[in-house]
Amino acid sequence: MRRFPAAAGLVMPCLALLAACAAPAHVTPVSQTAPPAQSPPAAPAPPEPSVPIAVSLPDITTYALILTDGGKTPAQPVTLAQAADLLAGFDVVFLGEVHRHVGAQRAQMDLFREIHKRAPNVALSMEQFERDVQGVLDDYLAGKAGELSLAEKGRAWQSYGTTYRPLVEYAKEHYLPVIAANAPEQVIRCVGREGLAFLSRMSPAARGWAAAEVHTGEGKYRDKFMGFAMGDAGHGGGKKGDAPSAQALRGFEAQATRDDTMAESIFLHLQKNPGRKVVHLTGSFHSDDFLGTVERLRMRDPKLKIAVVSPTDYKTADNLTLKDSDAAGGTLVLALRALPQPYATMDEMRAAMRGQTTTREKANCKM
Repeated sequence: MRRFPAAAGLVMPCLALLAACAAPAHVTPVSQTAPPAQSPPAAPAPPEPSVPIAVSLPDITTYALILTDGGKTPAQPVTLAQAADLLAGFDVVFLGEVHRHVGAQRAQMDLFREIHKRAPNVALSMEQFERDVQGVLDDYLAGKAGELSLAEKGRAWQSYGTTYRPLVEYAKEHYLPVIAANAPEQVIRCVGREGLAFLSRMSPAARGWAAAEVHTGEGKYRDKFMGFAMGDAGHGGGKKGDAPSAQALRGFEAQATRDDTMAESIFLHLQKNPGRKVVHLTGSFHSDDFLGTVERLRMRDPKLKIAVVSPTDYKTADNLTLKDSDAAGGTLVLALRALPQPYATMDEMRAAMRGQTTTREKANCKM
């Protein structure tokens, strides 16, 4: 099962935040209204084509790498060394992740280390740090500030100590640059509330925290996003097939602001450092199917050779099959064991969502 951004398909307020929302992606949406009693049951969808894969995932800390080349070649399990040999030949490697998944974090660390061995001139780019704290991050890497300052002034994610610390420490030890690639969360919240017009009202100093150009036109990525936003009435967008609501459109504008800002951050770094490679860490929705940040980076430099590692998860340890749609998600598929369900009941989930909505509405949109 493909992993999607946190809270996509849950409630509309989180669609403006996507990967930053607390609810993990594997929560199953629950419709708010039952179908009319007289409606005949829908015919079951035919099973999606899939192929068996000869890998095992004994526990939640393990992972497997499967070469698919975006679904162009038969799925083939590969070793870490084989994967690194392949990825080191690309200009930019997107490591799509399932946030807070120990197996995904292990894979990221292993791949980044092995890519660096093969391509020493490499930078680490991170969704998890925002542009306005690049100076804080640089000070930490240079030994001018301690980790507490990085956590507080750099607004490191709450899970930093058990997730991203190994990667940043590896970069620090080997004098590798780390790009704070994302737009500030406050900017994303305000775009989600007010739309892209908010960016034009920002002060000149703050405007540089987000991409100069944000692409919100129609296409596969917008359709994919709206598929979550319009999936049921609980999303604030009406029934599937309806025209997107204003709220859903603002949500996509916020999502695109993230994607374009990360793409621009990588592009500008490569412009300033010819010959360097970049490994970018991001929630998988931003890179799956070579969409999101990936397509926006290609808009800025079509000549770049870009690879995507796309995660998918399994509830069982053995007898795994890879769906065609998952195989098409990346150059390599990262097979993981599924995380535990975050909520046992709808009431528990709604309470968590209410708390996130309250936080979002308190955003100060004067910058």
